[in-house]
Amino acid sequence: MCNAVDEAPDVIYTGARIWTGNAEQPWAEALAVRAGRVLSAGPAARIEALRQPGTRVVALDGCLVVPGFIDNHTHFLGGGFQLASVDLRDADTPEEFARRLGAFAATVPEGRWITGGDWDHERWGGALPRRDWVDSLTAHHPVFVSRLDGHMALANSRALVLAGVQPGTPDPEGGTLVRDPDTGEPTGILKDEAMALVGRVIPDPSEEALDEALDRAMAHALARGVTQVHDMGSLGGWTDLETYRRAQEAGRLQLRIYAFVPLATWERLDAFIQEHGRGDDWLRWGGLKGFVDGSLGSTTAWFYAPYDDEPETAGLVVTDTTTLRERIVNADAKGLHLAVHAIGDRANDWLLDAFAEAARRHGPRDRRFRIEHAQHLSADAVARFAGAGVIPSMQPYHAIEHVRVLRTVVGGQEKFAAAF
Repeated sequence: MCNAVDEAPDVIYTGARIWTGNAEQPWAEALAVRAGRVLSAGPAARIEALRQPGTRVVALDGCLVVPGFIDNHTHFLGGGFQLASVDLRDADTPEEFARRLGAFAATVPEGRWITGGDWDHERWGGALPRRDWVDSLTAHHPVFVSRLDGHMALANSRALVLAGVQPGTPDPEGGTLVRDPDTGEPTGILKDEAMALVGRVIPDPSEEALDEALDRAMAHALARGVTQVHDMGSLGGWTDLETYRRAQEAGRLQLRIYAFVPLATWERLDAFIQEHGRGDDWLRWGGLKGFVDGSLGSTTAWFYAPYDDEPETAGLVVTDTTTLRERIVNADAKGLHLAVHAIGDRANDWLLDAFAEAARRHGPRDRRFRIEHAQHLSADAVARFAGAGVIPSMQPYHAIEHVRVLRTVVGGQEKFAAAF
């Protein structure tokens, strides 16, 4: 840590156990800060000697202080909206799932959309929820609540009518409408790109609602020590970015954000950077988020072998691979930062090939290609990450969540062991 200080600190934090991250001086008792930057850390007497008129002193009463956490894969605004919506994450029976939705519907005005949810059907044995579970309890509200991975959602009958989804509605490319095996009627479950059929008729939130969601998300993150996030977008990416820019201009931004926008909009991002640059230390942009496949829990992650519990599918490709490869190559040519979602082994192999092609075409540079999740890898893939300089952007929570479903969806002990 720096010991020679020429500037007076704005604030001194004292009476704490401070982990510095510096191997030569791992612990300190006090910390001096100016304009958001650490001036010095060390024994309390030395740091307190830096105090000047106007310096604020904060006594931490023995608290542990560590550097702020960075969460490198969030859907930040979506999380802010979820904090004010129905919480289905730990509903562990179909009855509790329906009860919570009905109880929440009773608290909001008729006609208002109910979204969020974050349910997990594995908690009650794996049966996907159906619209007839909740229709009678939510008759006055359109409902569109997502699984916690964001790759499938349940719509009630009112939402399906508003979206024009009928028994004859075809599956869109990259998505699936789950249908009753006996009647062929949509059950209300929509997977991956099929979710857009309903999503497109949900009204856009107002700027006021967006600002409130951001405030909730920031308060939630900061209370848990998260001081920077990489945001993969919840509302199309560009709406998210404009919300963050508005907060920064108003002096309301309380944590650092790296905002990603959809890979399909790479040309718009290139033009935006030419006009506005790439932001600053508090809010920056320049990253693009794409998708190869879906998710494990929704049985839409793209594998070489079929799922054990749904042997008729090996997952799906969310974005046409020819289109996706073109976008990756073109965006890389402009020096944009690529972060692409891949979970299944086949999806990861395909994406490594696409990244390698872009690098061959445009020559060496510090790209920091990211594969978001990089969850199930073929035997050859692990070494390819290091050799190509591709970052496996993994989320530890996925190991916790998916351990409950690995045995049934990806096949026996051999693949279960390989996943870890």
